[in-house]
Amino acid sequence: MAGKSPVDSNKRYLSHTLAEWACGLRYEHLSREAIHKAKLFWFDSMGCALGGSQQEDAHILLAHYRDMGGAGKCTTFVSGFKTNPVDAAFLNDHMIRAMDYNDIYWKADPCHPSDIIAGPLALCEHLGLSGKDLILATVIAYEVEMRLCEFGIPGIREYGWHHATLTAFAAPIAAGRVLNLTVDQMVQAIGISASRTFTPGAVTAGKLTNMKNTVDPWATRMGVESALLAKRGYSGPEHMIDGKEGLYAVFSHVHPPASKGEAARFDTEKLIGGLPRSGADHYKIIDCGMKSFPIEALSHAPLTAMMKCVKENGIKAADVAEIKVEVIARAADILGDPHKYRPDSKETADHSLPYCMAVGLVDGMVTPLQFKEERVMDKSLIPVMDKVKVVANSEFEALFPKFQPSRVTITTTSGKSSSVRVDVPKGDPRDPMTEEEISVKFHALGDEVLGRHRCDSLARAIMNLDGLSNVGQLTELTVRS
Repeated sequence: MAGKSPVDSNKRYLSHTLAEWACGLRYEHLSREAIHKAKLFWFDSMGCALGGSQQEDAHILLAHYRDMGGAGKCTTFVSGFKTNPVDAAFLNDHMIRAMDYNDIYWKADPCHPSDIIAGPLALCEHLGLSGKDLILATVIAYEVEMRLCEFGIPGIREYGWHHATLTAFAAPIAAGRVLNLTVDQMVQAIGISASRTFTPGAVTAGKLTNMKNTVDPWATRMGVESALLAKRGYSGPEHMIDGKEGLYAVFSHVHPPASKGEAARFDTEKLIGGLPRSGADHYKIIDCGMKSFPIEALSHAPLTAMMKCVKENGIKAADVAEIKVEVIARAADILGDPHKYRPDSKETADHSLPYCMAVGLVDGMVTPLQFKEERVMDKSLIPVMDKVKVVANSEFEALFPKFQPSRVTITTTSGKSSSVRVDVPKGDPRDPMTEEEISVKFHALGDEVLGRHRCDSLARAIMNLDGLSNVGQLTELTVRS
């Protein structure tokens, strides 16, 4: 029966705790730093979306949804295609994600909270809500997603599952807050969304496909639709986290290799302990990082180390005999498996440490240009990739996730070896990108798409997001004139 869940009505599940917190949080409760960070992450994310709009998979999705028919108030970035909030959330979030250049938070699991935020944007535009409403939902999205990223031990990535599995729990909460759901409706939205969005890690293992950039936006799409359904009275299992056959139960029998024989478990306190409720509290959004390179997160430290080593020692590409890269075990597994030495797509190349190191050495930079098809397929890079040796370092493993250590040792044909170690890549909260650096990235990605003048106007609107009475003032600036 709609509105009723067939579970023990006397038990208080974790979905209730999260729902009560999100429903009770107001814009006035946010700290000034959290509000500023929300604007900065929108600045970074919108630049990524403008660049992502030019990717082939974004073109395919837009063509598909155009053919499916559009009707609604919600704006699709760049094209201006108008559609419903569910489809707009998906298309826009995919553009944010398409280049793998958006934000990153990696503790027990990785996550990209900006994969969620186009959901609240679409609903805010649909309802004619303000920039403050969008900021509140953005801060909630980051808070829940980042806590979910931490509470699995050793992390669901080590169980063989993708973090879109966790996004399915966070996205309906952010969307539901925009819709002003009741606590019970929010609980139902979480259950609806998480019921059908468990994602195997295969999407980022071995040969990568368009789905690598799609599963998280698709989980957000489901979160938006679930919140809309819950508002109408549709029901979902409230015990999806800690009840019978929910998240905890599904993984409790798993013994991941990284756990040294111990069964997987979850630290509930990391999920709900100290949820922020006032401007004096700490909001997780402050702890999230950005990407200074358009590549997989764990590649940033080794690439930074190699670039520093080359510059500091005046090393020329032609003189390199070997590049030894020491990283944590999961980085070696994700980024250095055999298929990564012969990438045949942009999706595989930006998750290939051998490719990123090789093209960075030869080109002296790693930007979106290095992931165009003709460069990825350039066979002259193959001998350089084969010089990259990726090895796991147990000493570094003990330092993760507090640090993302990597040591690169370059040996030249003359036999000389030079090493550089990097623990914190640029963009980490301990070495954050400034507003000026974000602006450079934003314009590099967006100027050719929208034009410099329109990008300037869009940037001003983003950084004045809390002053916008209607987010439609923002979305209209995302469209090519």
